[in-house]
Amino acid sequence: MELIVIEKRQVRLFRNGRNQAVRIPREFELVGEEALIYREGNRLIIEPIVKNGLVALLAGLETIDENFPDIDEDLPMLEDVDL
Repeated sequence: MELIVIEKRQVRLFRNGRNQAVRIPREFELVGEEALIYREGNRLIIEPIVKNGLVALLAGLETIDENFPDIDEDLPMLEDVDL
């Protein structure tokens, strides 16, 4: 089980046009350029959106334990198609 350490720091809220904003201190910086924000009770949660590439997707897949059928090497040749 992973131990979760909760850090807290008081910050100021300010206006940026019609939006309310908060300056995120360096020690709380999020990775990436996008985040997901949502309410949980009276808490406002901000989570980074981590975009994984194809390699990460493939690494997360389960292995297949099935044997694939043999390929018949005497398949007919396909004709060229002009596009």
